[in-house]
Amino acid sequence: MGGIMKLAELEGKRIGLCVSGGLDSRTVARKLKDSGADVLCFTADLAQPDESDIADVVGKMAPCGVETVVVDLKGPMAEACFEMIKAQAMYDGGYWNSTGIARAVTVKGLVSEMQQAGCSVLAHGATGRGNDQVRFERYTNVLAPEMEVYAPWRDPTLLDEFPGRLEMAEYLKGHGIEAFPGGKKRYSTDGNLAGLSHEAEDLESLETPETIVTPTMGVWPEQAPDQPETVEVRFEKGRAVALNGVCLEPLALMQEANRVGGRNGIGFKNALENRIIGTKSRGVYEAPGMELIGRTLAMVYQATLERRALGLFQSLSKLVADQVYDGRYFDPSTSAALAAIDVLAASATGTVVVSLYKGNLFFNSLTACPASLYNEADASMEASDGLNPVSSQGYVEIQSVEARALARANQIRR
Repeated sequence: MGGIMKLAELEGKRIGLCVSGGLDSRTVARKLKDSGADVLCFTADLAQPDESDIADVVGKMAPCGVETVVVDLKGPMAEACFEMIKAQAMYDGGYWNSTGIARAVTVKGLVSEMQQAGCSVLAHGATGRGNDQVRFERYTNVLAPEMEVYAPWRDPTLLDEFPGRLEMAEYLKGHGIEAFPGGKKRYSTDGNLAGLSHEAEDLESLETPETIVTPTMGVWPEQAPDQPETVEVRFEKGRAVALNGVCLEPLALMQEANRVGGRNGIGFKNALENRIIGTKSRGVYEAPGMELIGRTLAMVYQATLERRALGLFQSLSKLVADQVYDGRYFDPSTSAALAAIDVLAASATGTVVVSLYKGNLFFNSLTACPASLYNEADASMEASDGLNPVSSQGYVEIQSVEARALARANQIRR
């Protein structure tokens, strides 16, 4: 335990390398091969909206002399989306933590495949300044404590040899692998079914507007249609089961929600978030499907949760959001919070109709919600068969006893 795992320690070991097919991935794969390691690459299919064909990763990695296994995790990713929506788990700035939950799904899925392939070390390409290094390693530690973890971009040897993209490209060219460092990008993007996160480069400046991002999952609000689109979402026990009257499995429902929400310009968030390691980070997020399904479910919760239950739900929601962000999705406290949320969500059944218009989401109706606590007669300001206004007199008198006692004791700020 302890210390940075070095390149020299990997010789003769079977390494499971997490790859995306980019310049970093190819450089690390080739370097590991040159160092005598037995490398097998893995990539996760998370229904990434920014990938036209996940199989392209295999072709990009092949010139490095490595085999790449594509692990289909679209189903587990869809289930994770539904879990986060049920928990209303949003992080700093109120954004859906798409990257955080995806790391839990990715590591769980890849570690299992790596172990079956005889890998004893998981290697990842996360930097030493971000959140993902913590997530990849902690999830490996809790799911496969016997596995070692190698982080190439914390290894001084690789950091010295490859200080930038130009050096990586030159190294690969020296091995007959065509590679281009590329020009300076305005930002980097990470995607999965839940959404896209854009960060780094120009977005690191707080003088850069979020609108430099070119949307991948939809359009900016001003580019959305000039007419509202009506959308109906059916929930059963806190889970979306149908969209516009069509019953769909989680993956198909999330994909359709992404299309519907995306074309109407909803789900953009700019966040200056608190990273796990204590620094601040700026990100621009797209999550149209999560926003559509999440906000409509919130409307059902408003009808079915009384005040104390809602307060408990909100505290549990924040706990889950923080745990997911911190790479603690599988921890006992997270499991307990999710179990409690299931209890509170058991009554969250109903059909919500909303209008989407240029980045906005407007409530139209809530029906077929048998556990609704809302009684129109009680709430009415007009004469009705609901609560008798005279009955409130006793309640107000009881409240006045405490109020006057505080006043007499000079405990009220004046």
